[in-house]
Amino acid sequence: MKISKLLVRALAGLALAVAVALQSGCVAVAVGAGAGAVAYIRGDLEATLEGSLNATNKAADRAVSQLEFVKISDRKDALAANLTARTAQDKKVEIIMTKVSGQVTKVKIRVGIFGDEAVSLAILDKIRANL
Repeated sequence: MKISKLLVRALAGLALAVAVALQSGCVAVAVGAGAGAVAYIRGDLEATLEGSLNATNKAADRAVSQLEFVKISDRKDALAANLTARTAQDKKVEIIMTKVSGQVTKVKIRVGIFGDEAVSLAILDKIRANL
């Protein structure tokens, strides 16, 4: 049974509309410039922190422990680190750290599938307190 071109185009249009709707998200305005800037974009909390990659990774590990999350994995090399954990509600927490310079690290936090700004901010606050 052949599907008409019109039906295929309609389904493609619907898929595109759904994709656009899912991609549009809440955007928080960045605070400050350079180190210390924070933005919440489409479920990801992004921040630039003053601290080496090693120090930031250790601070993130302590934050996960203090928040009593279950750590699933922790990977690191000289340029990036990725820490994955789960909350008591079984939401996946992913903390991605990227070296910007010797004493500046970019941190991206995502909680769950669609993001959770409040939990992401709590994690960021703990990381900052541990730096």
